[in-house]
Amino acid sequence: MTATSPGPDGQMRCHWCAATPEYRAYHDSEWGFPVADDVRLFEKLVLEGFQSGLSWRTILAKRDNFRAAFAGFDFHAVAAFDDADAARLMQDAGIVRHAGKIAATINNARRAVEMVAQEGSLAAYFWRFEEPPRAAGSATVVAVTPTSTALSRDLKKRGWAFVGPTTAYAFMQAMGLVNDHAPDCVIHARVAQARAAFTVPR
Repeated sequence: MTATSPGPDGQMRCHWCAATPEYRAYHDSEWGFPVADDVRLFEKLVLEGFQSGLSWRTILAKRDNFRAAFAGFDFHAVAAFDDADAARLMQDAGIVRHAGKIAATINNARRAVEMVAQEGSLAAYFWRFEEPPRAAGSATVVAVTPTSTALSRDLKKRGWAFVGPTTAYAFMQAMGLVNDHAPDCVIHARVAQARAAFTVPR
């Protein structure tokens, strides 16, 4: 399979986004562009955890429902969720009703609050795990890297759940910690430019 394929406009894009118009919109406007907003970072890590065992298409279609269910992914608010909230979420047909992942989200929100107190922001922490240039723009598709393994391991030490190395790398790809658009993808250069202009949070 080639790394890219032509879109409706004739421009070459990463092959995976050809599956649906929703994928293409996500690919063109979000995937790989650097993010420093703590709420967006938390949201993406949660959604990647929910994706485990499912397709991103399923999660993307339910993203607005997830946002409504989890207080817009305001992790300070989610950290205050209790057993009644967990039970309510298990009845919410608009999201993925998985008790373990719901419990992990509430747990991870509490860990996120702790991380902000310790590190200043989630962004300052996560951007320490920016992927080395070696992987940026590589035509080789990978699902795990030493950096994502290190991020996963550290998060688990801090008490986070559903943050395996594959989930961590998918998060890194989406949030711009690596530019994994194929070199001939029309969005690759746009992401490279955005990353060059990005101020890494400290």
